[in-house]
Amino acid sequence: MKKAILDHKAKHSLIRYCFFFILILASTQTLAQTRGRVEVVKDPLVDTLIAKRFTLNKETGVAPAVTSSYGYRVQFFSGSSRQDAYNAQARLQRDYPELRTYILYSEPNFKVRAGDFRTRLEAQKLIQELRPSFPSLFIISEKINLPKADTDND
Repeated sequence: MKKAILDHKAKHSLIRYCFFFILILASTQTLAQTRGRVEVVKDPLVDTLIAKRFTLNKETGVAPAVTSSYGYRVQFFSGSSRQDAYNAQARLQRDYPELRTYILYSEPNFKVRAGDFRTRLEAQKLIQELRPSFPSLFIISEKINLPKADTDND
């Protein structure tokens, strides 16, 4: 009699596991994403606006592409005095008015950097020129502002 009860329980649990397996299999088939087609619905004025912006940028000389990229700057001052940082910036601007300078504050120091160089060689050339005036010079790799492209063909 015991064997008959065990067989009955075994059949019952087997049916339960099969039912569970079929349920899992059916739910994965139901919830699976099917590949389809994406249709973009947009107002035709969007294309007109993009074309207008492109022509305005072309007329004004503004490059529609990237205006910043990674490059190099020369750090020529680092210290805790704000006034000393401004003085160093003014001294460099007096000697090299065409160079852009940047003051950064990273507690507790002010750092003054110059230039927007695409290559390390250009930054190294500036270091050689600045060596007599500034004792500690470093080349820093960071995001720079790209110089304006010369559109004049004179």
